Amino acid sequence: MPRILVVDDEESIRSMLQLVLQKEGFTVTTVGTVMDALALISHLHFDVLISDLNIGHPADGFVVVSAMRRTQPDASTFILTGYPDFETALEALRQDVGDYLIKGTPVKDLVDRIKTKLANGQPAKRPANTQRVPDAIEANRDWVIDQWLQRVKTQSELMGVSLSEADRKDHVPALLDAAVAHARDGATREDFQKAAEHHGTLRYQQGYSIPMIILEARLLQDVIAECIRNNFLVMDLSNLISDINKMSDTITRELQESTRAFMNQYESHSVR
Repeated sequence: MPRILVVDDEESIRSMLQLVLQKEGFTVTTVGTVMDALALISHLHFDVLISDLNIGHPADGFVVVSAMRRTQPDASTFILTGYPDFETALEALRQDVGDYLIKGTPVKDLVDRIKTKLANGQPAKRPANTQRVPDAIEANRDWVIDQWLQRVKTQSELMGVSLSEADRKDHVPALLDAAVAHARDGATREDFQKAAEHHGTLRYQQGYSIPMIILEARLLQDVIAECIRNNFLVMDLSNLISDINKMSDTITRELQESTRAFMNQYESHSVR
């Protein structure tokens, strides 16, 4: 029995497709996020992928399709879109996207096209060279730091503290390097503790608050996530989730050490 994975952030569409396709004899699994789709693609076999074009971000359905093509190249892939005139743009991606489905397509047409793809198969494509998440972050280190700084500049709370760009981003390279090293299983607590403690102490001296330190850390995680999305087509999916978890864990630990150092400074000056 053919297995179909449906990826769409609208529950009504997932439920409709599951009901229709199951009646046609398919085994159907549905998810609503890119990360859930990637986790399933890495561990379960599917014969068909149907992914919405815009899930969490514009056009990230292509991310899911690319992951399926590299991990399960024999699977038939479809992009689901509400815009028929998007066909022209899809033509350039035919080597990755098997076909497209227009939302509202009659049920019979949808089923017939899926069955046709299953009967004809999808040409296998040789997987591209891949890289681990820490490699991508390291290769784009300057971009990550610059993007973090640009996002900081949009936050009136953070910009309320007058600092030069050099002083504002002083700690970020060391914190980022520690997160990259930890994702490679090459970092211990001592590797990031010193940088994090320096960060907390410095931010206290500069007039920051703990919520502001937390906001900076969140912005850094956001930029790292964007860097991963930008380089997703060459990512090593087998280690993707564990790499992301390790980097996130390191930044969280760094945040804990920074706030601890901040509070030590606060308590020391309060006693005086």
